[in-house]
Amino acid sequence: MADDRGVFPGQWALSGGGVESGERIEEALRREIREELGEQLLLTEITPWTFSDDIRTKTYADGRKEEIYMIYLIFDCVSANREVKINEEFQDYAWVKPEDLVHYDLNVATRKTLRLKGLL
Repeated sequence: MADDRGVFPGQWALSGGGVESGERIEEALRREIREELGEQLLLTEITPWTFSDDIRTKTYADGRKEEIYMIYLIFDCVSANREVKINEEFQDYAWVKPEDLVHYDLNVATRKTLRLKGLL
C-alpha cells in the first residue's frame, strides 16, 4: 500500500517509478524494484507487456501538489522468491490471489492493469 504521498496516496499500487537520465528501461525497472521492494527479491524474467498514459496529481512529502503526465510501461515479471522489504514509500505489501483483489482499494492505474490482464 502506498504511503500518504506520491501519485496514489493510501491506495494499493503496483511497484513503479521513473527512468533516470542515462538509464535503460530494464535497468530502471530493476532499480525501482530494488529500491521499493528490497535487494532480496530476485527477478528471473522481465517481459514487456503493454503501456498506457495518464495525467495525475502528485503529492509531495511537504504537502505540495503538482499535476504530472505519466507514461506507464508495464512488464510481466517473474521472481525467484518472495522476499520483500518495503521502503518508506509504502505502508504495507501483500501477495494477493486474483479472486481476492476485489477486496483491496486499488489505485486506478493498478485496477486498469489488472483488468487488462484478466485478473479483475
